[in-house]
Amino acid sequence: MTTAPYVLVLYYSRSGAVAAMAEAIARGVESVSGTQARLRTVAPVSTTCEAVADDIPAEGPLYCSEADLQHCSGLLLGSPTRFGNMAAPLKYFIDSTSSLWLSGALIDKPAAVFSSSSSLHGGQESTLLSMMLPLLHHGMLLLGLPYSEPGLMNTTTGGTPYGASHVAGPDNRPLDAIELDLCRALGRRVAQVAKLQQSA
Repeated sequence: MTTAPYVLVLYYSRSGAVAAMAEAIARGVESVSGTQARLRTVAPVSTTCEAVADDIPAEGPLYCSEADLQHCSGLLLGSPTRFGNMAAPLKYFIDSTSSLWLSGALIDKPAAVFSSSSSLHGGQESTLLSMMLPLLHHGMLLLGLPYSEPGLMNTTTGGTPYGASHVAGPDNRPLDAIELDLCRALGRRVAQVAKLQQSA
């Protein structure tokens, strides 16, 4: 069965901040004509090995399958910051994609990353960089946010050239206008490159 081209927005969110970023990024993806966004999440992990998540989450997007990742035309990967690194559930999913690495399924597809932290200097940039590493191993083409995006020079909260970011603060502050603009810009950029590749 052939499906329409889509950009995968894959994320893990615990308190909702990364989910809100993912929705803004998906809007950016879909602002590029003829491009669809596919929102997917991953199941939480547990220290109890016997615990298993339901196949379908109670709310929000479906859990990502290997096929969702394999057949995407571009990828945006998002996680909260956990001690300067991506959250364990997302890492667990990425660690399970060795068959895609062996087949080269993701080579030359555009990708970008996004993250949220509770403090301004809470490890956002190292988290974004850590999320890039497996994508480089998969042979993906990494995209960031260029300084032609005015928000990068004006933000006092989130936003980096490495990818979109958000400072949630201790009270889970909503995304501000600049953070939202940068999320949409990142989604749009990945979608534009994916579309160019498909028309080449």
